[in-house]
Amino acid sequence: MKTAASALVRHELRLFVSLALWMARRTHQTGHGQGFGYARGEGPLMFGLAFVCVIESVTMSVLLRDLPAVHTPVLVLDVYTVVFVVGMHAADVVRPHVLDADSLRIRRAAHVDLRIPLHHITGVRLELRATHQRTEGELDLAMGARTTVTLELAQPVRHFTFLGRPKQIRLVRFHADEPDELVRAVTQARNAPSEQVQGRPV
Repeated sequence: MKTAASALVRHELRLFVSLALWMARRTHQTGHGQGFGYARGEGPLMFGLAFVCVIESVTMSVLLRDLPAVHTPVLVLDVYTVVFVVGMHAADVVRPHVLDADSLRIRRAAHVDLRIPLHHITGVRLELRATHQRTEGELDLAMGARTTVTLELAQPVRHFTFLGRPKQIRLVRFHADEPDELVRAVTQARNAPSEQVQGRPV
């Protein structure tokens, strides 16, 4: 199990990598798969938060300008906070959900990355939920306090929490900017093998 310190360091590094990818207009490990974004709704909120942090940084810099011993560390902390907030948004943007021929990779910023084999999925549907209760065997990845897609699994898949604790997940709820397109694509991908078998000459 990861220690809290190592988990935080890994998370910070992923944020900085995501920030660099975002500035370069690239995505993280999408390969030949189809990406589905989920950050559109939270973008204005995150930039609003970053703006508030900038104003707070400028204000504190002015107030503490005559106290250099305090001014410098506070300024560094404030600047880092702004970078952290922007990095969180960057991680949401450059780490989309990814559907390929064999699996659906569900992600949430730099701290959730769950790969689900398509043959484990028994149901995928549009389902708007604004409230979520903690339930054993379920994973809720809300954006803006809501999820739009629900996955039901035939057998549990292993998910590791932020600190490395393993959990067995049988149902996943998550958000997508275009949930209808994601549901349609997953359904088609799940049916593709059977269609190929049915269409194979005998």
